[in-house]
Amino acid sequence: MSEENSQPTQQSSAPQTDTTRDPVLAGQTGGGRVFTPIQWALGKMAWTGRLTRRQARFLLIMLGASWGVIFESFRAHSWRRTVRYEFISTMNGIIRGGLIATMFAGVLTGVAAVSQVIYWLGLTGLATMTGSILINIVVREIAPILVGMLLLGRNGMLSTTELGLLSIGGEIRSMQAVGIDPFLLLVLPRTLAFTVAGFTLGILFSFASLVTGYVMSRMSGVINNPVWVFLDDVATAMSGTDYIIIPLKFITVGFVVGLGGCLTGLTATNEDSLRTLLPRGFSRGMLIVMVVSVLFSLDL
Repeated sequence: MSEENSQPTQQSSAPQTDTTRDPVLAGQTGGGRVFTPIQWALGKMAWTGRLTRRQARFLLIMLGASWGVIFESFRAHSWRRTVRYEFISTMNGIIRGGLIATMFAGVLTGVAAVSQVIYWLGLTGLATMTGSILINIVVREIAPILVGMLLLGRNGMLSTTELGLLSIGGEIRSMQAVGIDPFLLLVLPRTLAFTVAGFTLGILFSFASLVTGYVMSRMSGVINNPVWVFLDDVATAMSGTDYIIIPLKFITVGFVVGLGGCLTGLTATNEDSLRTLLPRGFSRGMLIVMVVSVLFSLDL
């Protein structure tokens, strides 16, 4: 046996790093694929684009569906008997069911907000500004938000649940298979019903809050004028723009709450359930109501 074979091979105690097998040093991320800096940047841009599209998808759907509802509402062919029945039944359910809650919320707002405004303005000698402040704060800002919340909580979530269960169960696909358009049958009449109900309940809420605030102020002796004089002062404080902006704000809030609830239900997938659908619908509805309120306030 040679001397070379008799001596054991000595290995270095320091670990040797094989750069050809190290995925980090070789520029690999796993799976044997090598990424250059340009490919890595393109991958990050693609991921950002997918995230942006996923977040903006519902907004784009709402914009397109909004135009669809407005366009189809002026076509006589869209108002078939089933659509008219859905519109009337939904509108009656929203107005009749939400009337007591809306009036009660208006009374509470009159006690907590209107009467306090009247009291403090009279105490500081600014009673002449009562009408304009009530219009700007209560009718223009508080009323649309509270009415939108009432519509969302009582009826908007109901539409989300009903249409979501139809989408998850496959009934929406069955309608499309037999030639029935779910948009015309469900989305169009319900959205317009929410629109009419938003305007109606908004006016009733505003009237209830103003009258309640007047009654509380009259009982406490802050004001002595008759109720028609008080309402005339409030109406006089309204400008020509207010007669357009305030009703339009109630109409828009009802429109977006109804449309958002319907679209949230229709876009549900087989992976969704009530545990995921209801929080999504409520958070979207609240965000929509606040966005509408802010957009209308930007020009004022």
